[in-house]
Amino acid sequence: MTEDTRTQAREENDQIRFRQEKRQRLEAEGIPVFPSAYPVTHTAAEAVAAFSDDGDEPVSVRVAVAGRCVAKRKMGKASFLQLQDRSGKVQIYFKRDVVGEDVYARLTALDLGDFLGVTGTLFRTRTGEITVEAAEWTFLSKAMRPLPEKWHGLADKELRFRQRYLDLVVNEESRRVAVARSRMISAMRRVLDSHDFLEVETPVLQPIYGGASARPFRTEHNALGVSLFLRIANELYLKRCLIGGLERVYEFAKNFRNEGMDRTHQPEFTMVEIYQAYADYRAGMALTEELVAAACEAGNGTPKIEYQGRELDFGKPWKRVTYFGALEEVTGADLSDLDEGRIREMCRKHHVELPDGNPSAATLLDNLFSDVVQDHLFEPTFVMDQPKIMSPLSKQKPEAPHLVERFEPIVAGMEMGNGFSELNDPTEQRARFEEQLRLADRDADTMVLDEPFLRAMEHGMPPASGLGLGIDRLMMVLTGTDQIREVILFPAMRPEGGQASDPKEPS
Repeated sequence: MTEDTRTQAREENDQIRFRQEKRQRLEAEGIPVFPSAYPVTHTAAEAVAAFSDDGDEPVSVRVAVAGRCVAKRKMGKASFLQLQDRSGKVQIYFKRDVVGEDVYARLTALDLGDFLGVTGTLFRTRTGEITVEAAEWTFLSKAMRPLPEKWHGLADKELRFRQRYLDLVVNEESRRVAVARSRMISAMRRVLDSHDFLEVETPVLQPIYGGASARPFRTEHNALGVSLFLRIANELYLKRCLIGGLERVYEFAKNFRNEGMDRTHQPEFTMVEIYQAYADYRAGMALTEELVAAACEAGNGTPKIEYQGRELDFGKPWKRVTYFGALEEVTGADLSDLDEGRIREMCRKHHVELPDGNPSAATLLDNLFSDVVQDHLFEPTFVMDQPKIMSPLSKQKPEAPHLVERFEPIVAGMEMGNGFSELNDPTEQRARFEEQLRLADRDADTMVLDEPFLRAMEHGMPPASGLGLGIDRLMMVLTGTDQIREVILFPAMRPEGGQASDPKEPS
């Protein structure tokens, strides 16, 4: 621990002690500092909007506001505070002659971070700020620890993410992102509901992890005596809904993948998966355009935004390119024959980093495409018609059986999701799963064979369009952030000190 850190810790401990002493004095005087409720009539923003002095006489409006004290200034017989709630800030004016000497003196026990409720009337100060002149006020919660300094105390990103509650208090940008995310997800729900989709819920704990190629988290169910997995995708359960006659379904789902963390990956993340019977992947692309445009509009007031210094316009149709066409345009090579030797040679030529071992042609292609094509697709783009060997759940193209009716939405070099015409032939699906099993010794992430799902398919599944969108990555772009942890309120973090502790063990 450095000397600066030790000094900071001592100062914080002193602050905590002073605040505890203030609490004890207040409670000794019979003043509650943690009451149950307060009758709020206006948010901060509503209070400011309620004041009007456009006419001959200002309109006197009485309000009751509540929030956290984030600034205070005392000037003898008068004091000013800034009160912050979910809508913003409003200034509070305390005058000793109005609230009474004893009540005014109680302000000495008020610290930054405390919650209080204030009732009073609105007026405009000489500097033009709309302010509540307090007639009454009360403590609502006493903060026992000090807030960080706005610009210096919570600048460290790791600390911001570990103590997100403080980040939300002192960083307006973090609050903006959190609010925008909620509004954008609500907008996407409205679009889906308007098209008669039904929101459903599927299991998070699954006996078979399916629907994607990824490593799962495993747990044990003590009562049943079985192993279960946190879902890596909810796709196969949503398809069961189609089989059961729920023809249009969606789910905003938490998924979990036991893999690395970086700028665009978290082990716990949010997806929306959407399935509609009697449609193909073209319907999925149209729905993607509509959903993203609505989300962008809800979060930014416009479908046109700037990201990383460049314009993105979600109000117009997305660009469409084919997988092998885009690859050939960059490399000059037609790799659609899936010749593994030629693909490997092209990877070497373009300095593509490959996993250890003997990766399959599918893995080689995926790495090559990501490096030489995807990373350079900035404007909203659908990459279409991927090879069948990479797409075990997609329906093949009749005119090109080695390809499938699949698309990947790409924005700013990031894959935003996946969509395809769903494979609904149970015999073909079984063969695809078995091929995945044969590749398992070459590729770490392959799909498992899900016998209960195949049994469900054998009862008949309608043709359908499926779509999955990664909400967190989409929110990165739509809120103008470049780090996935910025758009997740409580992201996964390495344990402090580098090792997790047992919560049952004393510290």
